[in-house]
Amino acid sequence: MELGALLWDGQCLPDAPVRIPLSMLNRHGLVAGATGTGKTKTLQLIAEQLSANGVPVFLADVKGDVSGISAPGTPNDKVAERAAQVGQDWEAAGFPCEFYGLGGIGPGIPLRATVTSFGPVLLSKVLQLNQTQEQSLGLIFHYADSKGLELYDLKDLKAVVGFLVSDVGKAELKGIGGLSSATAGVILRSITAFEQQGAEPFFGEPEFDTSELLRLAPDGRGLVSVLELPAVQDKPQLFSTFLMWLLADLFQKLPEVGDVDRPKLVFFFDEAHLLFSGASKAFLESITQTVRLIRSKGVGIFFVTQTPKDVPGDVLAQLGNRVQHALRAFTPDDAKALKATVRTFPHSPYDLEELLTGLGTGEAVITVLSEKGAPTPVAATRLRAPQSLMAPIDPAALDQTVKSSVLYGRYAEPVDRESAFEKLTAEERVREEAAVTTALDQPSPSANAPSRGKKEEASLAEQVVGSGIFRSLARSVGTQLGREISRSIFGTRRR
Repeated sequence: MELGALLWDGQCLPDAPVRIPLSMLNRHGLVAGATGTGKTKTLQLIAEQLSANGVPVFLADVKGDVSGISAPGTPNDKVAERAAQVGQDWEAAGFPCEFYGLGGIGPGIPLRATVTSFGPVLLSKVLQLNQTQEQSLGLIFHYADSKGLELYDLKDLKAVVGFLVSDVGKAELKGIGGLSSATAGVILRSITAFEQQGAEPFFGEPEFDTSELLRLAPDGRGLVSVLELPAVQDKPQLFSTFLMWLLADLFQKLPEVGDVDRPKLVFFFDEAHLLFSGASKAFLESITQTVRLIRSKGVGIFFVTQTPKDVPGDVLAQLGNRVQHALRAFTPDDAKALKATVRTFPHSPYDLEELLTGLGTGEAVITVLSEKGAPTPVAATRLRAPQSLMAPIDPAALDQTVKSSVLYGRYAEPVDRESAFEKLTAEERVREEAAVTTALDQPSPSANAPSRGKKEEASLAEQVVGSGIFRSLARSVGTQLGREISRSIFGTRRR
């Protein structure tokens, strides 16, 4: 796969191409650099060539400027100049794409996950729970699994949490540690706040089948799956964690294949620093394990961020392919980050500190793994120009592409099956009605005692209270009151 041409002593050498073997792309990689240095176009360039070689690609489009990969690029003087400099035979081309959106917010086929499949570790990350609260959430999931209470959406989870701290449900977890009311309150408040941020549509059914990401186009090119995120870019914890769910689900489903001639899928994790920011130890361990082991399942991962220090050391150690765009050193922190970045590269004849601050847009320092798996020498590189459109496509064209997809009918409409919420609400209703009936059927303590200073015959009020109509009305009011109380406990709204 062609990346560009060597830069040496200020000159671009088109006869010295910089390449990366397809067989090494499941060894993972890093694309880093300051804002505005060309990271997004580098993603576009790599995704195009992967697709052309029959490798499916997944891209997260955080800023909304990657959709142009589906349309042919526009020839102009800059493109022609870049192509001549790097020895590229440039020809405009669009690539087969599917566009997705989280929960149907914004353009794209809706992507949803059930709460059960998301799991307590990922959910704790997105709810920003501490270690104790994360362990309690794990206990809640365990209980729901053991009792056949399906957790499809957030109201299911809230119903189970509410039940486990109710008078009826408190005893359920006593043998395995219990759930404190304070911890349950934190979890419920976190879920409620999460819903208020507009996250409710992301959880539910139909759940997205991640094997859809492995498809090829009819002409044999790899399908480029673009997750459109501009509408949710103010929810970074959510979309970064959702991307991790996609990857973890693929890890569970795919068989071991060992080393392959070309990967089954290459997954680009844009704004990767959001994934690791504030992460718990358990979450970081899960990411590290996934990155380490998913290589043998034919999946390559590229993390895209500003500096290598945004990625934990254990994960960074797994990233053998590096494309480092320019860094800035305007502040002491910038200078410290620059030195840390230089130390992540093999020994080089370049003065990397000077080189990394002087690179232009669309230029990068590159080291990749050779066919034998050894790091190649560091090469300053002028990157090739993408063949597709380097701008977003028209919103109407995007909408038409989405609605004409064979997947749209499968995932567009949400489904709400019977699950934990419905089951627990039904049980609560039965208990309420039984309690009201029992209370009404109890005889009055003074019913058989002689009255003192009162008339023997029943008063008008007593006759009304004892009538069948009143008893029926009382049962109805009691049941409705019980439902309202239940809603208060479970934190759910009327349906």
